Amino acid sequence: MSEERFAFQDTFFLHLAMLQQKKNWQKVAAKKIKFDNKLLGGLFDNLPYSLTRAQRKCISEIQGDLASGVPMSRLVQGDVGSGKTIVAAIIIAGVIKNGFQSAVMAPTSILAEQLFTNIRSFLLDNFLISPEEICYLSSDTTEKDKNTIKENLKSGLIKVAVGTHALIEEPVEFKNLEFVVIDEQHRFGVMQRKKIRSKGTSSHLLVMTATPIPRTLALTIFGDLDLSIIDEIPPGRKEVKTLIINPQKKSEAFMLIQKLVQEGSQAFIVYPLVESDEEDMIETNAAVNEYNRIKKEVFPQFSVGLLHGRMKSEEKEKVMMNFRQGIYQILVTTTVIEVGVDVPNAAIIMIEGANRFGLSQLHQLRGRVGRGDKQSYCLLVPESEDTIENERLKAM
Repeated sequence: MSEERFAFQDTFFLHLAMLQQKKNWQKVAAKKIKFDNKLLGGLFDNLPYSLTRAQRKCISEIQGDLASGVPMSRLVQGDVGSGKTIVAAIIIAGVIKNGFQSAVMAPTSILAEQLFTNIRSFLLDNFLISPEEICYLSSDTTEKDKNTIKENLKSGLIKVAVGTHALIEEPVEFKNLEFVVIDEQHRFGVMQRKKIRSKGTSSHLLVMTATPIPRTLALTIFGDLDLSIIDEIPPGRKEVKTLIINPQKKSEAFMLIQKLVQEGSQAFIVYPLVESDEEDMIETNAAVNEYNRIKKEVFPQFSVGLLHGRMKSEEKEKVMMNFRQGIYQILVTTTVIEVGVDVPNAAIIMIEGANRFGLSQLHQLRGRVGRGDKQSYCLLVPESEDTIENERLKAM
């Protein structure tokens, strides 16, 4: 009983602290950003698909926050592929029209580069910016480019900055930053949110996550954030079929991969470690060690690529580009693809050593498939028959 009381006490004081933080933040005045309905209507009409009701409701809630004169603090929770990025891009369009700057921060360079590409295309296609008015900043950006970006952000020439932690680690100054987006929120802490927000005077903040959060936990941990949920999948998408594969019957998984690739789809094969010594090798297969075997023995008839976290950024981007363009039919990889990788033609993901991954990781990895209109599959392969009963695998 005392354990329950202490647990309640901890939760209560954490919630109280978060609400106090929210109250303090809301005492500050923020710029009122009002949207032109004609602009919104034009943006909606130009999309090659219709927004879901949940996306439109989310945009409406954000609009209300931005027009209130109080700094927005909103968490958008939506499953992988539910269309959070386009919601953020539409809001950025409205912010640009009001004459202010926006910043978008993501936890990995692969996700940040993809967000940059998607948001840039959307804004350029709608003639809202010129190419020099949006920038990408990461730790790999050259010193020369960093200096140019810093100057142009300070002068206000750049309207939208997309990047990794470099946006808060570098001494970057903005002219009039009023809207901040943080993608895959669960990878960032409260202080990091505060730091990026402080680059403006009292910037409006939108944080996005695909990791499922029970409502009580959402209110406790993100008690300083209002909650919007995108609970609809865009039309035409099918639910991903998730199967637990007995490690002794892995050949069946390979047969399914072969069938789908022959039909024109692409596949991910994910391993939990990058490289391993002999002792680790007994426990789990690793991407670097398995890549050659898969390429030579399992799928010699297909083109197979390799991607892992220890590669340089240029190498990673080249491999991902080759996979997106269909040059590689199968990608052997690690959790480096956990967030933000969008390849609509990928219809199957096989996760080796699946019992080693956390629930949110498994959920994110599964989200790499099912992004097109084909029936997609997620194959969870635990290390041994003993680990088939793993609770996380059953929950998936």
